[in-house]
Amino acid sequence: MDISLHSAFLPHLDPEASLAFYRDLLGFEVLSDVGHDGLRWITVAPAGRPGTAIVLEPPAAELGVTEPERRTVAEMMAKGTYAAVVLAAADLDAVFARLREAGAELVEEPGEERACAFRDPAGNLVRIVEHAD
Repeated sequence: MDISLHSAFLPHLDPEASLAFYRDLLGFEVLSDVGHDGLRWITVAPAGRPGTAIVLEPPAAELGVTEPERRTVAEMMAKGTYAAVVLAAADLDAVFARLREAGAELVEEPGEERACAFRDPAGNLVRIVEHAD
């Protein structure tokens, strides 16, 4: 079987703050930015790798999600326990320094396992592991 990851979904609360984090700090390319009824879905991917993307979406915007479910999602996002993604970088120290200097919310500094973690503007956990391409 030949299966690969095409895209993953992370909720966002502020499209511009999410763009500043993923595009401006992490260097991702914007593949699409689609709006509908005042909501935005933004697809970003690592530069030069459009085959693996993150879709930044409005939280709980799917049909059939009830108001109590939306409140639960909002509560989990506020605590930073709703969504996460693991990224890989060849130079973990450079990425860590860039995010720290920009004031991103630090969760874990690089340690022996060569990984660190931050929260994006919506509270999603962004873990970055060191991995040579």
